[in-house]
Amino acid sequence: MMNKQFGTCEIVHIPEKEPHDLHNQPTEFVFASAIDPQNANHIVRRLNQIAPLENLRHVKRIQKKVLERGQVQLSVILCAASEGDNQLDSVPPALQELISSFQLSPFITKVCKYAATSKEEWQEQCKIWPTSYHPRTYNIDGITGFSDENSECIFKFMQSAMELATSDGVVVNAAVIVDPSAKQIISRARDQVFAWSTNKENSSIDSSCNRKSEFPSSDVISNNFATHESFQVNESNKQLKQPYTGVACLYPWQWAKQQLHSQSSYYCHPLRHAAMVAVESSAARDRYLFPSEENNGEKPLELDHENPSSTSSPAKRQKTVCTTVENDDDQLKARNQSSNQLLERPYLCTGYDIYLVWEPCTMCAMALVHQRIRRIFYAFPNWNAGALGSVHRLQGEKSLNHHYAVFRVLLPEEALHKCHTEVPQT
Repeated sequence: MMNKQFGTCEIVHIPEKEPHDLHNQPTEFVFASAIDPQNANHIVRRLNQIAPLENLRHVKRIQKKVLERGQVQLSVILCAASEGDNQLDSVPPALQELISSFQLSPFITKVCKYAATSKEEWQEQCKIWPTSYHPRTYNIDGITGFSDENSECIFKFMQSAMELATSDGVVVNAAVIVDPSAKQIISRARDQVFAWSTNKENSSIDSSCNRKSEFPSSDVISNNFATHESFQVNESNKQLKQPYTGVACLYPWQWAKQQLHSQSSYYCHPLRHAAMVAVESSAARDRYLFPSEENNGEKPLELDHENPSSTSSPAKRQKTVCTTVENDDDQLKARNQSSNQLLERPYLCTGYDIYLVWEPCTMCAMALVHQRIRRIFYAFPNWNAGALGSVHRLQGEKSLNHHYAVFRVLLPEEALHKCHTEVPQT
């Protein structure tokens, strides 16, 4: 699709599991045997008791073939087999007894190792041995494609993220949290792993909602990186021309490799990645728009990270305040004018989308799981520590209690340098 700002670009869904070649899917060996259809139910019940297919739950136990004259031939999987294992010596005694009782003739065959993630994969798998296919029972907008109108909105919000990432002279990661139902930016943030330290005698900071986050200049960061030989780029971003050493998610351990001097005017904080700061800003916004009775005496715009009992930190943390949020004043006025109709405070970031310039690391991706983010869009892969496609696929981890959809907005690297310094209004 053509976009005025980025030119030709595309939005690609990143599936929960890495897709396989349809005609070359990973397989495993199993012992199988032809059986009499009249004994099929009894044999299958017994096999499920003595030799369950724990790691092959997507594979059907029975394979049915119709021969030339309409005769039905059934084959059943007995148990898993090791590669090159032609012997039944390792088979449990109960299974050997079942084989003898029904005079079965075991043979080794292949079945697909992983469950199908698409109908096309499933059709190819069934050519080897029947498997089950369970398409998702929920629908997240975009998995089946985006309309032109939705694509334009996505490009606009991604443009906001990229302009923010390049707005301070040094390229860092940036995050923009959006309410897609209202097409409204909820919060935005840049990496704050390196930030100016505050005055140790006076830690009070202006609580204005429009205060710009403080970052060191590009010269300070680049010079500091250049003076430490232990910091190596390696191949963290194989497809980009520049290493972008200021991006926190690309180099999550870089803060530990920086030898900060006591005279340094800035400090490191390893958790202040763009996504984490944006989530924090979103929470501050919620407290501002939906103050509870318990918090009436607090300053709702400030998140104080100071730890008065700690004396080991090099400098006190700056307070994080919410960034400029469109239409918040109107929402607050509406809430005050309607005393009989209380607005419901959203639960974390449920239903929101987040736009990131770079694929998040595991820490940020897991934080977005806890925040109940609905969709994640990123522009550039993170080959060093990416958690959503490049190195790991956290969105496919079944043990998690929330799953989001992940999309990559395919953009040329030059788009980073074409962005203007002013973030467009939504």
